[in-house]
Amino acid sequence: MNPLKRRTLAFLASSLAWPAVMAQAAGQGPIRIGEINSYSAIPQFTLPYRQGWQLAVEEINQAGGLLGRKVEVLVRDDGGKPEEALRHAVELTAKEKVDVLAGGFLSNVGLALADHALKNKRLFVASEPLTDAIVWEKGNRYTFRLRASTYMQAAMLVEEAAKMPAKRWATIAPNYEYGQSAVASFKELLKAKRPDVEFVSEQWPAQGKLEAGTTLAATMQSRPEAIFNATFGADLARLVREGNQRGIFPKTPVVSLLSGEPEYLDVLKDETPKGWIVTGYPWDQIDSREHASFAANYLRRYSENPKLGSVVGYATMQAIFAAINKAKSVDNEKLVVAMRGLKFSSPFGPVEFRALDQQSTMGAYVGKLDLRGGKGTMVEWRYADGKNYLPTDAYVKARRPVEAMK
Repeated sequence: MNPLKRRTLAFLASSLAWPAVMAQAAGQGPIRIGEINSYSAIPQFTLPYRQGWQLAVEEINQAGGLLGRKVEVLVRDDGGKPEEALRHAVELTAKEKVDVLAGGFLSNVGLALADHALKNKRLFVASEPLTDAIVWEKGNRYTFRLRASTYMQAAMLVEEAAKMPAKRWATIAPNYEYGQSAVASFKELLKAKRPDVEFVSEQWPAQGKLEAGTTLAATMQSRPEAIFNATFGADLARLVREGNQRGIFPKTPVVSLLSGEPEYLDVLKDETPKGWIVTGYPWDQIDSREHASFAANYLRRYSENPKLGSVVGYATMQAIFAAINKAKSVDNEKLVVAMRGLKFSSPFGPVEFRALDQQSTMGAYVGKLDLRGGKGTMVEWRYADGKNYLPTDAYVKARRPVEAMK
C-alpha cells in the first residue's frame, strides 16, 4: 500500500472513531439533577430540605459517585410560583440538559412540574407536593411522588378521629389544591368509618393570608365538636395564636395535618396547643438504626438537628441514586422502569414506589402535641408505614389515566 493511501485510511479511521471517543468522554461527565423548590417562599422547610439533599450528594460523591460519575445538582428557586418553576424546568431541561428533575413543595407547583415532565419525557421525582392529583387524576408516566400523600396522611389521622366521640366536624384548609385534596380525603375516609358524623363548616382561607379571627369566628358559629385543620406555616401560627387567645384551643379537639413537624413546632414554641392529634416528626425520640445514622451525620455536618424537610431532601436523592444504580443508566425510559417497584432505604426505614400509581410508601409519625420545657413536642406517637395507607388498586385505577399506567 502506498504511503498516501495509508495516510488517507488512517485519517478516515480516526475521523470515524472521533464521535465515539467524544461520546465516551461526555459519558464521564457528572450526572446532573435539576432541583427546583420554593426556597425563598417557604424557607422553614426548604432550607433544611436543601441541607438534607446536599448531605446525600456529598456522601454519594465521597463513595465514588454513580456509575463511576460524580453527581451534580443544579438548584433553582421557584418562589412558590408555578410559572417560575416552569421557566426553570424549561431551562434545566433544554439548556442544562439535566438527567433528572426533582423537588417541588407547593402542590400547584408540583402539578406544573409534573406536566412539564410528561411533555418533555423527563423523570420528575416530586419530593414534597402532597396533592393526590399528582399521582391520580393528573398522574403521568414520568412523575413519582416521595412523601405520603394527603390521602395517606388523612387515613392515618382518621384512624384516631374515628375513635373520638365528636359527631359535628368543621374543616379549615388553604384554598388551593393541597387543602382541597386534604379535606376531600378526610371527609371521605371519616364518613366511611363513622357514617354518623356530619361536617357543619368548611373554611377556605387563601394560602398565606389567613385571617385567623374571622376564620375561627365563622368556624365556631356552627358549634363543631371537633376540627380538622390543614393549614401550615405562618397560617398555622396565626390560627393557633388566635385560638389560644379565644380559649378555643385546647377546649375544642383538633386533628391536624403536618402540625407535629419541627419546622412548625419551633415557631409555635410555648403556644403549641396541647392534645392536638397530628402527623409530624419526633426526631429526638426515634431510635431506629437508619434514623440514628442519618441524624448523627446531619448534626456533624450542619451543627443542628434535622427537620422533616431534611429527611425529605435526603430521601429524595436516595431514591434517585437507587433508580440510577438499578437502571445502570440515566436514560429516562430506563429510569421509569427502574423506579416502578423500586425499593430503597431512607431515614424512616425501607421505602418502595408502588408501580401502579408511582407513589412511595414513605410513612409519617402520628401522635399528640404536648409541651416539654416550654417547647412543643409529639407524645404517644407511632410510625404509620405508608404501605398500610395506600388506597386499593381499584380505587387508583378509577382515578388515574390509563396511559399513565403504561
